[in-house]
Amino acid sequence: MWIRVMNAFGARRDFGRGAAAWVLALAGLNACSLRPVGPDYHGPVSATLTRAGGQPLTRVDQGGGGSQLYSQQPLPDRWWRLYEDPRLDGLVRQALAHNTDLRVAVANLEREQALLKEAGSAQNPSLSVNASPYYGHPSGLSELQPGFVPDNAWHYSSGLNLSYQVDLFGQIRRAIEAAGADSEAAQAAVDLVKVNVAANTARAYAEVCTTGLRLQTARRSIDLQQQSVTLTGRLLQAGRTGELDTVRARAQLEQLKATLPPLQAQRQNALYRLATLTGALPQDFPRSVADCETPPRITRIIPVGDGTALLRRRPDIRQNERQLAAATARVGVATADLYPKITLGLAGSSAGLMGGMGEKDTYGWSLGPLISWTLPNTGAVEARIVQAQAGTRADLARFDGSVLTAMREVETALNNYARELDRFQALERAGAQTRDVADKTRRLYASGKIGYLDVLDAERSLSSSDAALAESQGQLADDQVLLFLALGGGWQ
Repeated sequence: MWIRVMNAFGARRDFGRGAAAWVLALAGLNACSLRPVGPDYHGPVSATLTRAGGQPLTRVDQGGGGSQLYSQQPLPDRWWRLYEDPRLDGLVRQALAHNTDLRVAVANLEREQALLKEAGSAQNPSLSVNASPYYGHPSGLSELQPGFVPDNAWHYSSGLNLSYQVDLFGQIRRAIEAAGADSEAAQAAVDLVKVNVAANTARAYAEVCTTGLRLQTARRSIDLQQQSVTLTGRLLQAGRTGELDTVRARAQLEQLKATLPPLQAQRQNALYRLATLTGALPQDFPRSVADCETPPRITRIIPVGDGTALLRRRPDIRQNERQLAAATARVGVATADLYPKITLGLAGSSAGLMGGMGEKDTYGWSLGPLISWTLPNTGAVEARIVQAQAGTRADLARFDGSVLTAMREVETALNNYARELDRFQALERAGAQTRDVADKTRRLYASGKIGYLDVLDAERSLSSSDAALAESQGQLADDQVLLFLALGGGWQ
């Protein structure tokens, strides 16, 4: 193809033979390419990774209830389906399709893929063509004819340049290796955003339902207190109690009513957050979940897998590992600057009067290598090598840190969930007893055997117990989602 292009300028067979020689020289140099300079990447081998890979994820005491809370069964890809909640499933699906943070991560991935393509293009020859017609005449001095003024005429000049950098020491290959690792790190970043989007959507949905439950509990306490207000009013009219009991009952009623506005605001804010997570305006929050009063909760054994599966699944660990691979390749890119660069060039040109275009004497061509080497000052190159090596050590430490963070987050999430379940069970037992005490004190007060202070204390205890139980139920839902977030599921 190159020879045909040059023939369009009128090149003769001798130019074709030169191009063939250029191609043969290029093939020979490629065959003699050395192993790329710099360290080869073999994956991180560290004591931290070795210890974490063989660790089970069920060392946390699973509580005093005697039932198993989690197992080493593999975590499903779409963990939110374990809740068997169609509304939650639809919200997560919508968030993964429209979330703005995810769109940013996808755009960053596309940019890194374009950079990889750009790095790969350095392995290909580059071709440039130029043509410049003009009207006028050169100066007599430039023609070595002082005092002579040439006639005006149309002139032209054109050229074709073909160049190729011989990757003898592997600098281009290392650059492509680094760009490929960066692209894979960007893919891991996309997966990490998916994990967070799914978890945050589930948390916002759980908060909507939790505040709905707490509102329901508060309204039930208000209804019971309203009955106490009515009862004390009747007893006051019958002359069986004093006005102070009625005032106390009404004060307790207003205190219970005061708990509603903060809960209503919290639920509305969760709906706004749910809307933006799914790519909608805050005011366009999903109305279908606004009345939810049952927090999502998985009642069966939660599959968490083992340490090896966790390290493979967590996108942040994979992202740091790929960044380490890119940093290692960049050591080779910097090291290659210590060696000469060889570029083969083939150039053809044609210049003269328009009327003489195509004549043999208007053509010229050249073939030869260009060798560039920065000597003897290599201090700057050596400094860049040291910088790249230090960056590699930092990325290795960051990788080890991400492994430790993953293990800590999972253990913390497991521990919080187990302890909150213990608390929930204790609150259930306490709630049953508190409710029984409240019922008995109402009956005793109605019969005139005790004062209203005893009733008020029992009502306050019941209200606090019901509120704590509802809050714990919501915390259990949140702890479950945080566990799935720590496990890194939801991006496959």
